[in-house]
Amino acid sequence: MTTTHFIGRPHDFDFLIGTWHITNRRLEHRHVGSDEWDEFPATSRAWVMLDGIVSVDENNFPTQGFGGLTLRSLDLATSQWAIYWINSENGRLFPPVHGGFDGERGEFYGEDTDDGRTVQVRFIWTRLGPQAARWEQAFSLDGGAWETNWTMDLRRTEPRDASTDKSSCQAPKELA
Repeated sequence: MTTTHFIGRPHDFDFLIGTWHITNRRLEHRHVGSDEWDEFPATSRAWVMLDGIVSVDENNFPTQGFGGLTLRSLDLATSQWAIYWINSENGRLFPPVHGGFDGERGEFYGEDTDDGRTVQVRFIWTRLGPQAARWEQAFSLDGGAWETNWTMDLRRTEPRDASTDKSSCQAPKELA
């Protein structure tokens, strides 16, 4: 999958800095044409490091009994982001997706397994202004037809003015 017009740049993920309330919708049964969704809440806090070439967020899914961490790293030579996920249920670092942004839309592609089957993975990030964002995950068994299986609608816990809070680009104090 090509992402040539989706370019990664430092500070692409600065829009996530801060804390968020998240509404998740996760498809209950994948690869069978299901339209039954499980909806549940989450919270997230995000920060950037190394002058915007690393982005991290920690997510908590209280009604699901797990959490996770996203690590994003920008390869300056290729202008492509690599996005990794670590799930608290098993501590496993999942294979990355790679890509970048074109305007307010980011597309990222990779390969993983789902229930023992190889799948192509697509993440779409949409920046919806300073107070909201959306993330979508889709799988494809054949590299052609995509099935969206998880969406996250993010809204800020408190308004953020990105022009005045450069200090919030630091990791949480307990990590410093």
